[in-house]
Amino acid sequence: MILAMEKNLGTQTEFDRNAWMLAIRPRTLPAAAAGVVMGAAMAWRDGFFRLDAVLVCLFTALLLQIGSNLANDVFDFERGTDTAERLGPTRVTQAGILTPKQVKAGMAVVFGLSALLGLYLAWLGGWVIIIIGIAAIISAIAYTGGPFPIGYHGLGDIFVFIFFGLASVAGTYYIQAGTVTPAVWWMTIPPGLIITAILVVNNLRDMENDRKGGKHTMAVRLGEKGTKIQYIICMVIAYLVLIPVAWIGLISWSTLLAWLSLPIAYQATRVVLTQKGRPLNIALAKTGQTALVFSLLFWVGLLLS
Repeated sequence: MILAMEKNLGTQTEFDRNAWMLAIRPRTLPAAAAGVVMGAAMAWRDGFFRLDAVLVCLFTALLLQIGSNLANDVFDFERGTDTAERLGPTRVTQAGILTPKQVKAGMAVVFGLSALLGLYLAWLGGWVIIIIGIAAIISAIAYTGGPFPIGYHGLGDIFVFIFFGLASVAGTYYIQAGTVTPAVWWMTIPPGLIITAILVVNNLRDMENDRKGGKHTMAVRLGEKGTKIQYIICMVIAYLVLIPVAWIGLISWSTLLAWLSLPIAYQATRVVLTQKGRPLNIALAKTGQTALVFSLLFWVGLLLS
């Protein structure tokens, strides 16, 4: 009997672990790291690199992404947007794997941990980091929650660019350097646009379901053709922006090594242009990989210069 109880306990523990892995959606996390990597690369180039600051920025960004995933999971379910017709990865609340109370508790723990790490970043970077951190947490919750859910009013794309591009890259650099240079502002654009493209794919996949649920994303507003054009624009500008910035001397030409990530971007784009529904999950993952690989190769380009 004792052996049976231990076996059941072990099975339950494994089930709980798997449930939370589904909830946090690990495949979304590379995108959260891309902006931090870009900001760290620029800080290294300018002689301000601090490993402690970069690691805390990275863990904070990952926690904010996880918290956002949990918030979207539970609030989309409560608003009736997530149904059995959903084409994306399993949402644990809608599937009945975890209760809304459990997911909200997990969300509170994750955001609490991110806030604790944020205190260290604020100690390094000052009060402006506190404002950015509070805004990031509020926006993550307000994307699908609260009285005015950002994602339901077609504003998600703008907020993703702000926090995954501007705040992530410039914030990581500022914490180390105490200032933000014109070159850094320019380099907020590539990760910001590529990660925005992830949301574009997500909304393209869920367009019909969102329309039925009253979620007026940018994809619902633009339609299928317009959304595909939006995706291409985001990806093309993310790569091309390196040319004028290198031309005016703000970065070295060797940073075009980031273009070696183009094969991944091409694979994602081809899926976006030729597939519908569930197969777009492949493009979702590939676009996230593109964001991180782009930033890593950019850093390698700086090393070579």
